[in-house]
Amino acid sequence: MIQANITAPCTLLDFPTRESFTQELRSHDYDIVGISSIIVNVGKVREMCRIVRQNSPQSVIVVGGHVTAVPGIEKLVDADHFVRGEGISWMRRYLGEDDSAPIRHPEIVSGLRTRSLGVRLPERRGATAATVIPSVGCPMGCNFCTTSSFFGGKGNFYNFYETGDELFELMDSFESSMKVQTFFIMDENFLLHRDRALALLERMKSAGKSWGMAVFASANAIRKYSMKELVELGVSWVWMGLESERSGYTKLQGTNTHELTAELRDHGIRVQGSTIIGLEHHTPDNIEQEIEYAISHKTDFHQFMLYTPVPGTPLYFEMKEQGRLLEDVDLADIHGQYQFNFQHAAISRKDSQRFLDWAFLRDFERNGPSLYRMCRTMLGGWRRYRDYPDARVRERFAREMSKLKSGYSGALWAMERQFREINQSVSAQINALRDDVEKELGITARLSARTLGPLLLWTARREERQLAKGKTYEPPTFLERTNWVSA
Repeated sequence: MIQANITAPCTLLDFPTRESFTQELRSHDYDIVGISSIIVNVGKVREMCRIVRQNSPQSVIVVGGHVTAVPGIEKLVDADHFVRGEGISWMRRYLGEDDSAPIRHPEIVSGLRTRSLGVRLPERRGATAATVIPSVGCPMGCNFCTTSSFFGGKGNFYNFYETGDELFELMDSFESSMKVQTFFIMDENFLLHRDRALALLERMKSAGKSWGMAVFASANAIRKYSMKELVELGVSWVWMGLESERSGYTKLQGTNTHELTAELRDHGIRVQGSTIIGLEHHTPDNIEQEIEYAISHKTDFHQFMLYTPVPGTPLYFEMKEQGRLLEDVDLADIHGQYQFNFQHAAISRKDSQRFLDWAFLRDFERNGPSLYRMCRTMLGGWRRYRDYPDARVRERFAREMSKLKSGYSGALWAMERQFREINQSVSAQINALRDDVEKELGITARLSARTLGPLLLWTARREERQLAKGKTYEPPTFLERTNWVSA
């Protein structure tokens, strides 16, 4: 975003190796080197700053992103400036440019090198959703939320696009340039801004746009809309926090999350649930019951995260004041997917990892693979809306169903066979769904299941063996230049 919003010559080097980063510094004379990072990568930031000082000593080093929330970052990292919060306006001011100029949104693909069942999916133009960032920050201000605290905390957020008209024009331009019809709306609580969302809907209706959207939203924000509004807006996937009934978070108050999740899925909207393990009231005696409560929502996807006082959040300062932070935890391990970094009243650090792992396993065993659950929701949505009066809605669901005719049918066959060894009840459910898909979609789906299915079962098992042996996947390095004039 910063690169797209300055007029100075700029190079973006994303996911660099040491070698590519060093080579770039030696090949050009840079006045400024900006490094953006999350907290777990603070060691990489420190090393990158060392490489800059060694290979481009004249460069001013600017560090931004969540890593700047680390206490004492100025002593840990050899940089000249540390930028906290929204960085576009800061960089514009630093360069002497107009910090109030309209935001220019770069073209960003939401994913790359996607793998499923041991197969890397083909990458073709328009197949992957475009990323749209309407706002940063979240006014709900949950005490553990790094994004909310980084952009001002409770009650604060920063809109890059204030109106639905602005968002429509941006998305329309991406449809033309990127050939996309789906969008990943990277906004902490997109549906909270109801007027903007409904204005976007009106523009979509007027222009006959059948766009699909993946959004983040809190339960109380979702409930501000009818299912008709959500479906016509193109919401096809929603991330929603599903913390414990006893958590007391504002975003859940007054909402029956089981009913809401079921209703969303009944209307073809895939649900990504997110549940915290290790809240203050959790104990070894009640944690399994709390996990069972979470997975009983039967979401399409479910993320479990440890209750984690991340530097910069209200929870971090609360734990620090109480003397409960564990001093010997590496910053690289403070991400919610390993072990506690604080002294919990009832659950040990080692047990936190055990309960977290069990939550994922239990959800998988009880509800089956997310790909199966997603296919079930897609089929239900198509059945409900295939004859809907709005042609835009019919077109979107038909577009989604085309995936069930081919690759997804093969995946269902493979998952059904694999789950015979894990949970025969879930295997039978997958079989029933596959039968329904084949009845609805005919010979194409049947042929796909019987030809692709055995292959995908083999590749999935091969991938499982390779991952168990330590195989990993790393993103490629990207290099993009703007306003560049070669010497």
